[in-house]
Amino acid sequence: MTKVKTQSLHKRHSQLAHAEKQMEFLSNGIFATDELPTFAEKIKATGQFPLRPKTLEILQINVGYMCNQVCEHCHVDAGPDRKEIMTRETMEQCLEVIKTTKAHTLDLTGGAPEMNPNFRWFVEEASKAGIKDFIVRSNLTIIVANKKYHDLPEFFKKYNIHVVSSMPHWTQGKTDKQRGEGVFQDSIKALKMLNEVGYGMPGSPLKLDLVYNPSGAFLPTDQSALEKDFKKALLNDFGIHFRQLFVITNLPISRFLDYLIASENYEDYMYSLVEAFNPAAVANVMCTNTLSVSWDGWLYDCDFNQMLELKVASKVKHISEYNEELLNNRNIVISQHCYGCTAGAGSSCQGSVA
Repeated sequence: MTKVKTQSLHKRHSQLAHAEKQMEFLSNGIFATDELPTFAEKIKATGQFPLRPKTLEILQINVGYMCNQVCEHCHVDAGPDRKEIMTRETMEQCLEVIKTTKAHTLDLTGGAPEMNPNFRWFVEEASKAGIKDFIVRSNLTIIVANKKYHDLPEFFKKYNIHVVSSMPHWTQGKTDKQRGEGVFQDSIKALKMLNEVGYGMPGSPLKLDLVYNPSGAFLPTDQSALEKDFKKALLNDFGIHFRQLFVITNLPISRFLDYLIASENYEDYMYSLVEAFNPAAVANVMCTNTLSVSWDGWLYDCDFNQMLELKVASKVKHISEYNEELLNNRNIVISQHCYGCTAGAGSSCQGSVA
């Protein structure tokens, strides 16, 4: 069983548990002294400022920050101590939007979204809306954490859920270092359970994708090469199949920002991000086709902005007053953390973008 060692920033009463403190850090220092250009200055030079949304394709809903894991680099600062959980009332407001939005993908995330007491009801109701791609982001270990979650693979299959799961590495040492002792073995058990009902198997319509993010203060390598390595290792060692690997760059916010500061890697990491800036990635960053909804219904340009409490720059700021036309006519809110999405091949919740 997974053993939790890391504590959330909230549990530690860290100053970085507060979004404004993170923003102070990201706005001062090497950016205030002009050692590095701000993200706004960088994209102005490419002619892509202000950043504007395109057609909405993905509605991403965070149903709560509670999680059975406390991962070292979690940008949500999720954990068992986080009590922020979406209520059924807010879910009902989301459902009204799901029924009318032009977006083709619904993406449920957390924390561990399955820990929301209304999660199954919400999935059942949302599945009736006819969304083409219905994603649930599962940390895998929740499936084996408690008997009440053991039937999740069958539940996902019933509603044709696209399962996207965190998997830091194909080895136990690197996985447990980032996500906690026992995570690797529990993840392997969960992947086998998903494979058993058809997820990720060759020729199966049930989609199982994995997500990789680096374990330290460095940028990820090529997504396609990593996918080949993951597939070979997991198949040879455990007989496990999956469809795709999504590579996500660690953004300098929340617990990863805390790690960078504590390990004295912050400045070097920011230099790496800025030096790896790719203008081609800017055009396809996820904030241009995605809208993020927080557990309490507020609207954000992306999941990362949600964690920094940077609400959308629109008259419409809450799911209860949703208006897609008005929301499409806004400028996207940016800051220095956005360099993480435009470094190298770019990064989004769906992996590389360039």
